[in-house]
Amino acid sequence: MRTSPGERLLDLAVSSFLWGFRILIVAAIVIGTIASIRAGKYSSDQWIGFVVLGISQGSIYALIALGYTMVYGILRMINFAHGEIFMSGAFSAYFLATWLNNSGFVDRNPVLGLLIPILFAMIMSASIAMLVERIAYRPLREAPRLVPLISAIGASFFLQYTFRGFFGPGVYAYPPIKALDGQWNVFGFGILKVQIIVAVAAAAMMGILYSIVQYTKIGKAMRAVSEDKDTAALMGIDVNQIIVTTFAVGAAMAGAAGLAR
Repeated sequence: MRTSPGERLLDLAVSSFLWGFRILIVAAIVIGTIASIRAGKYSSDQWIGFVVLGISQGSIYALIALGYTMVYGILRMINFAHGEIFMSGAFSAYFLATWLNNSGFVDRNPVLGLLIPILFAMIMSASIAMLVERIAYRPLREAPRLVPLISAIGASFFLQYTFRGFFGPGVYAYPPIKALDGQWNVFGFGILKVQIIVAVAAAAMMGILYSIVQYTKIGKAMRAVSEDKDTAALMGIDVNQIIVTTFAVGAAMAGAAGLAR
């Protein structure tokens, strides 16, 4: 369905607000950083630590945010259940990671011991996202915007309390991987191995996703559906399949970020 002038105006207003908000945030960060540097509160090593930590944590949040932006770009709705989908992948992979660690597999094969839980988290998050899309969102796709929004909130609460009912409200920590203990020396600065691996892995995943969206057939179909669903359907694109794929890809990124977090 083509967007009406009112909807285009609303999208423009939202986009303008977000750009203004970004500019304010960047300005506040720059001004605060300059003030801190002039005051001499922190040493150069501490500043390097702040930068590395910010890159590492920011890359994780960027992967999580991709799911939000992809779904909003396709359906023009905020997927309030995305946080629970991200949690479900990380929480499910915890039990697999614990089992692999207790069996000694992680110590013998640290690379596989890291990759297998990540892939499992991505699969679980993608599976739950596709299930939520099919049950909570697809039947309401042509409804007014408020209706799928309420459905998304309901799906969020359902996933929250389902996992809490099965596993309780306790805190669970992933077992440590000995191969990732310690630091690497980068240009004379000691940086934790975990932080470097998280930042590099996140950048690689975002690069792969960008390449898929920009240069593959399914990526072009995603952009076409985002622009105009009806016209995309007339051109032979399976809109339902593209929407499901978008949910799955966005959720998979979030699942991987949940384990890294």
